[in-house]
Amino acid sequence: MKILIVILIGIIILATLVGNIMSNVEQPDYTLVTSEKNIEIRDYPPMILAEVEVVGERKQAISEGFKILVDYIFGNNTSKKKMDMKAPVTNELSEKIAMTAPVIQEQYMDNWKVRFVMPKKYSLETLPKPNSKDVILISMPPRRFAVIRFSGLVDDDNIKQNREDLEAYIKAEKLSSIGGTVYAFYNPPWTLPFLRRNEVMIEIGINP
Repeated sequence: MKILIVILIGIIILATLVGNIMSNVEQPDYTLVTSEKNIEIRDYPPMILAEVEVVGERKQAISEGFKILVDYIFGNNTSKKKMDMKAPVTNELSEKIAMTAPVIQEQYMDNWKVRFVMPKKYSLETLPKPNSKDVILISMPPRRFAVIRFSGLVDDDNIKQNREDLEAYIKAEKLSSIGGTVYAFYNPPWTLPFLRRNEVMIEIGINP
């Protein structure tokens, strides 16, 4: 029994360390406008997103979309970097793009849009071109979001409860929602539930 307890403790410590290491990636900058408990109002600067649209249930869609986007950033692309060559070649260069957080999911009609935020060092002009026709690169303008943060497993009930809490806050504060609901997930799937960072985000207008 003591050996089993030691093994379990070791697994928990390892999962904690690996989860924290894997989550230590570039994240979007934002300016905190105000906060109340686990709800924040944030101003985000312009950013570039890699996006894929997927049909299916939410969990299936984010899994499929994640794989397509990972394929793009891991090298299924055409790099725009120049390389000196002494002779003509026909093969094109590819470029590995650093992983960022969070993975973003937003419902669009009957489909889901899954997005990665691109590292800040890139512009639309310098980002490698996706080889897959399913991946598109889009530029987002500055936006303000109401955000609720929560931990735990990302099941539909957990998401629904937090979305409703955020909507109630927006209504109580007389804020105007101007966009759909966005889900943001920051951690790899092996992260312990109580260490996970999940967010529900709703774009709101900027009051004069």
